[in-house]
Amino acid sequence: MTTPTAAESHAAGPTDTPLLDETIGGNFERTASTYPDAEALVDVSGDRRWTYAELNAEIDCVARALMASNIARGDRVGIWAPNCPEWTILQYATAKIGAILVAINPAYRTHELGYVLRQSGTRMLVSATSFKTSDYRSMIGEVRSEIPDVTDIVFLGTADWEQLRARSRRVSMAALRSRMGELQPGDPVNIQYTSGTTGSPKGATLSHRNILNNGFFVTELIKLGPGERLCIPVPFYHCFGMVMANLGCTTHGATMVIPAAGFDPAAALAAVEKERCTALYGVPTMFIAMLGHPDLGEHDLSSLRTGIMAGATCPMELMKRCVSELNMSELAIAYGMTETSPVSCQTLIDDDLDRRTATVGRAHPHVEIRIVDPETGRITKRGEPGEFCTRGYSVMLGYWDDDDRTREAVDSDGWMRTGDLAVMRDDGYCMIIGRIKDMVIRGGENVYPREVEEFLHTHPDIDDVQVIGVPDTKYGEEICAWIRMRAGCTPLDADGVRAFASGRLAHYKIPRYVHIVDEFPMTVTGKVRKVDMRTETVRLLGLET
Repeated sequence: MTTPTAAESHAAGPTDTPLLDETIGGNFERTASTYPDAEALVDVSGDRRWTYAELNAEIDCVARALMASNIARGDRVGIWAPNCPEWTILQYATAKIGAILVAINPAYRTHELGYVLRQSGTRMLVSATSFKTSDYRSMIGEVRSEIPDVTDIVFLGTADWEQLRARSRRVSMAALRSRMGELQPGDPVNIQYTSGTTGSPKGATLSHRNILNNGFFVTELIKLGPGERLCIPVPFYHCFGMVMANLGCTTHGATMVIPAAGFDPAAALAAVEKERCTALYGVPTMFIAMLGHPDLGEHDLSSLRTGIMAGATCPMELMKRCVSELNMSELAIAYGMTETSPVSCQTLIDDDLDRRTATVGRAHPHVEIRIVDPETGRITKRGEPGEFCTRGYSVMLGYWDDDDRTREAVDSDGWMRTGDLAVMRDDGYCMIIGRIKDMVIRGGENVYPREVEEFLHTHPDIDDVQVIGVPDTKYGEEICAWIRMRAGCTPLDADGVRAFASGRLAHYKIPRYVHIVDEFPMTVTGKVRKVDMRTETVRLLGLET
């Protein structure tokens, strides 16, 4: 491989802090022995809490119970539940015995559930009985005949969990120690199914080294230290929760605070105040919901200092409000994908407002990044758009039992193709300008939805906006903006948006269509499903032909 020139869109993160060369279980025990009396986990809604010593003992209990249930090294254990302490306990217990935790999206229905359990060859399933409108027990009953590999089902909130724990008496601590001694940092420890918009979900397989180090460096960069407390309203089944939050805390002796089973802005704000949290995680829509909550001003959030916003790009106006109204002066932006454990870029806590809003940061420690022409593979010059690619310790082991799709995503040199369009600035910071498939081509002009969204966020009456392309007989594609108005503001129409944008945006970037909504179609992780928005817009406007 040729050495890139300074003008090329290629950068490598710092390597002065070495990678952690240990398993998740080994690292957790090291933290627990260093901070045994520090609070490790707080379940606010359930009024339960554990010190590191207590949590380690509980994890060991469940780990031995899994061994007593004949869960061998490399066996898959599924978890299908919203955020709860048992989720976290199972995460570390499976890691200690070398099992592979299959994190199942709480929003899945029977078709998706059956698929991931079969595809992963899950042996044991730990599940909630229900959550919101989902009756998990009933759905598992519907697919039971399709999942013969699942020999053990444990329902949380029933006697099942205590009966599982009781099995621990059949396995000694010496046997657990022996099992832990067999494990290596490069072993697989987690399968996360990505919610692709086409085809069946793909099981990104991640190792101890992948996620332990990514969690460590994410929180290292926001200087989350021992005794600090992180409010976690993001889902555990996703890397944001189980890696950036849980592993981020336990690698530093910090406290994991669970405000509620699912995201609830009131519960998150209350948890920050009650537990004096110093950090808060969320996707932009979560921060928008917390900032828009009518009781925001009644909460004392003065303990907050830092946090991570990820999952989507952060509009400048939103960042300003997080700093001024949530007291998060050191809020950082992180960018990545499940297949890269997940973070590849992150801003620093002392970066200026421009870097924390216009960009997603610079290359993470021990990670290489580059921007390439999607067609030719040529590294672009800085300032030119292309596909964001990354390689390093964080790239997944592969898609579970799917070599073909692994080869499509990761080349022979270890570079992961993300499908994201990005620009690397002269300072090495990267701007994500959209998905390759999201780019709108209107009359031969490339329009990046992110740019139009950023501009419309400056309208004082707009709370949030998402921009998509829809079919057009004359231009090939036209631009449509889905807009959520601030409370009490008069809804905008296309003429109002055009008047606001005229003379400030190039004419071909100004939305032809405007759709006012109360909410956007979302994944459970808080990402907007633009594919659903396109389908609905085409239907509403009669553009099927």
